[in-house]
Amino acid sequence: MLTTQYSSWFILLCLAVGAGYAALQYSAQAPWSKQRNYALAALRFAVVSFLCYLLLAPVIRTTTTHTEAPALVLAVDNSQSVELFTPKNVLSQATDGLTKLAETLRGKGFTVETRTLTSTPARPARLDSLRFSAATTDLDQLLAGTRDAYEGRNLAGVVLLSDGLVNRGRSPASAEFNFPIYTVALGDTIPKRDLRLTGLTYNRVAFSGNKFPIEAEIGFEGYAGGAATVELREGNKVLDSRRVALPTGRRRVRATFQLTAPAPGKRRYEVRIVPQAGEFTALNNARTAFIEIVKGKLRVLLAGAAPHPDLKALRAAILANDNFDLTLALPGVNPLKANADFDVAILHQLPAQGGLGNEILAQVKARKTPALYIIGAQSDLGAYNQLGAGLTIQPRGAQTDEVTPLPNPGFARFATDEESARRFAQYPPAPVPFGELRLGPGAEAALWQRVGRVATQKPLLVFGGPTDHRQATLLTDGSWQWRLSEAVAHDDKPEAYDRLIIRTLQLLTQNANKKRLDVYPTQDVFGTQDDVTLGAETYNAVFERLYNQQIDLVLTDEKKQTRRFSFANPEDGSPLHLGPLPAGLYRIQARATLGGQPQQDAGELLVQSQPLEALESKADHNLLAQLARRSGARLYYPAQLDKLAQDIIKANYKPVITAEEDLKDLINLKWIFFVILAFLTVEWAVRKYSGSV
Repeated sequence: MLTTQYSSWFILLCLAVGAGYAALQYSAQAPWSKQRNYALAALRFAVVSFLCYLLLAPVIRTTTTHTEAPALVLAVDNSQSVELFTPKNVLSQATDGLTKLAETLRGKGFTVETRTLTSTPARPARLDSLRFSAATTDLDQLLAGTRDAYEGRNLAGVVLLSDGLVNRGRSPASAEFNFPIYTVALGDTIPKRDLRLTGLTYNRVAFSGNKFPIEAEIGFEGYAGGAATVELREGNKVLDSRRVALPTGRRRVRATFQLTAPAPGKRRYEVRIVPQAGEFTALNNARTAFIEIVKGKLRVLLAGAAPHPDLKALRAAILANDNFDLTLALPGVNPLKANADFDVAILHQLPAQGGLGNEILAQVKARKTPALYIIGAQSDLGAYNQLGAGLTIQPRGAQTDEVTPLPNPGFARFATDEESARRFAQYPPAPVPFGELRLGPGAEAALWQRVGRVATQKPLLVFGGPTDHRQATLLTDGSWQWRLSEAVAHDDKPEAYDRLIIRTLQLLTQNANKKRLDVYPTQDVFGTQDDVTLGAETYNAVFERLYNQQIDLVLTDEKKQTRRFSFANPEDGSPLHLGPLPAGLYRIQARATLGGQPQQDAGELLVQSQPLEALESKADHNLLAQLARRSGARLYYPAQLDKLAQDIIKANYKPVITAEEDLKDLINLKWIFFVILAFLTVEWAVRKYSGSV
């Protein structure tokens, strides 16, 4: 369809111009016949009229329609618990029924796709090759991933095949989904006769020579009134044993073991329930505790220019970890003793304006104590810039930005898990100085600033300084709001904030080792399903950072079996990915040649088995019914899949027809030029042939 922004009357004007031009050109007596004269006039009329019409900027409007069939997603909970606790004939009936359901719906014009807990968009699942092997169940992620993948598309609904047992992520019942969820219930709602170790409670760090507890929680079904034997083992050696009564009317009891911490190092202890006759499975009878034995506590100095809510938040975060001793100092209120000894310092708004707290700074400088500087309204930024902490701050007056923390994915010294990143995004904004922020040589940002919803690459938490005096800087004195809001939102458990502070202090003290090659695990403990990652840092002879250095790595497990890797540490800080590893304690041996000199490093890596799928045998069909009811659907059982197909067909889901309109300037069509050229050429050739120019 041709259209133009001008009135249609202009088309008549174009025709009039073409007619006038043709009349002037061909009204005189011509040396050829009248028929030829009329034909040439018609050519001239057409060309001139069309050229005038092109001056009106005409466009071609085209409309294209697309028909999208309704899509149905078969979301299959392929976790281990489904196969473990669902009768084989019922599970076979469910998988065969899903295949038949997919064929029926495809025959009715539906698009059917299968998604599982372990499938990816690049590698979709197939019903004929389902393997119930997922070690954890996160139904919210499965459904949310489907919602995101089909955003803006014609998603008719989701058929969720599951036992309703969730052991990772949030409950899907608390989420909102804009499509019906037809749930198909698997598993068994009748508890199995079983003993299981549902949890271990222990401190990950103990001090050599001190006693420390390991508390086991024991769940039981069908053994009420009896007793169970619980053993504490290290390797093949039984360290202690308890005979625990299983009282009637209860489902859980506890057993506590007291141990004396041996020499420093990482130790692995196993708590195991001795299997009994008639027990359904022994897969959930044991759990492992990995404990690091250290020489003593880390001494922390917390000093501030003045009383401030930050100090209370920092103090609470530090004292929540038994591995720290805390000394609090405030100028004029609680002065720092001259002989005070500490391993790391937190300096809140120090150096301060007016020289307040300079005596504290002097002690920190004299001892080259690793320090975390927290910038606030009372900070003397000029004095701070002289400290060589790896960051220079050039403020613009007293202006501030309101920011929340954003993890830097390129900072590998400690990893930020997804849950912590999600909590960071929910923190209230805190003030930071507005101005120019410049990182010094070797300095790295662990956190960026997020301003509103805009992610920036302005640093918020920076690690820098010379290797013999490691320093860090947090650019806000409003982090107390973060801990408070997180505690309110998560049942008084501000774990993300506390972990950030503790890891910052640990990193400051760990880096003071003057090692030129440093290879380390990016988190304390990995699960057997986790992607195990190692970070690496290399330095030259004057301890300046080096990148892209070839590092050879040998990983040795407890059976003396070795795995060899070779990699380079890139500038973006991305770690070495080893993939999932079996549970156990691994020794790390790393070697590299730096500046022509051989360097080596050693360490340990902990991988912990977490048999989450075997901990609960009773299916949660109430969750599935609630999920279906909230979305406007209902709960089905494997024997009712034919009824499910009928209900979906009766819902009469329609294809979605969309139309796309495209506008294209007529003058941009190249073939029009050649048509006009052809007309003019024909006219010129006829006139030439007939004896006229």
